Amino acid sequence: MRVAVLDDYQHVALSYSYWSELPADIVVEPIHEHVADVGELAARLAPYDVVVATRERTALPRELLERLPNLRLIVTAGMANASIDTAAAAERGVTVCGTASVGTSTVELTWALVLAVLRGIPSAEATLRRGEWQAGSLPGGDLAGATLGVLGLGRIGARVAAVGQAFGMRVVAWSQNLTAERAAEVGVDLASSKEELLASADVVTLHLRLSNRTRGLLGAPELALMKPTAYLVNTSRGPLIDERALIDAMTHGRLAGLGLDVYGSEPLPAGHPLIDLPNTVLTPHLGYVSRRTFDVFFRDMVADIAAFHAGAPVRVIS
Repeated sequence: MRVAVLDDYQHVALSYSYWSELPADIVVEPIHEHVADVGELAARLAPYDVVVATRERTALPRELLERLPNLRLIVTAGMANASIDTAAAAERGVTVCGTASVGTSTVELTWALVLAVLRGIPSAEATLRRGEWQAGSLPGGDLAGATLGVLGLGRIGARVAAVGQAFGMRVVAWSQNLTAERAAEVGVDLASSKEELLASADVVTLHLRLSNRTRGLLGAPELALMKPTAYLVNTSRGPLIDERALIDAMTHGRLAGLGLDVYGSEPLPAGHPLIDLPNTVLTPHLGYVSRRTFDVFFRDMVADIAAFHAGAPVRVIS
């Protein structure tokens, strides 16, 4: 059995000892570079029985799956992956299994971005390294007493809200299905509408699943509601925000700052307009990229492959 581990950007997959627990007749081979072209990817993956997907770094659509005759198992990090066509996999008799996940690493990166953009940390550090002491640095923003707007109050959103409260922030939340009972359980205020939240918040952070209902949730009209002194952070999915509208808002100074870990196209292409925006902190989708999270992912990936090899799949998604 041959196993391909997709998008091992940091060359770390095989550093986890769990792989040594697999039977000797299972060969694991990481692919370090991102392969976007479906034809090229099909050729690369054709010999493999198992494909391991690191979250949604590479899409596995019907068009690709139909060109992989040897594929029998897909293992994804996490128990949901919108980039895998699970219906097409089922039709072809391909089992899809998942893993447990941590979630706290995304919470931590969210606050790293909030603080970095609010206090201008990257630019301040760069000027210091050039030997310039506070040159061009403006006074940073404050969290205590400010309003945090949380779009999505699930497992991650609730943890982000708790950190905001620890900073002394008033926290308001909204999502299409959020109830007053859930907001009270977390100890935050329920906004009467998305528009109210956007208009009142000093920091807005997104923690929603990407779906037909949430795609483009923040477009030009919504961004126009935000205060020009407000900051926007997204560690969920890039397409939740209309990227063109976001670039326009930042270019014309209609937001104070922006922190992004996710994008409409990943990896972010060289020369993308987001890269040169002012008052912006960008990270390359690092929300789940932590030692503890990867340990859980690779532990369960190995267990999934071993169980499938033994004829008793576990954590089956489809």
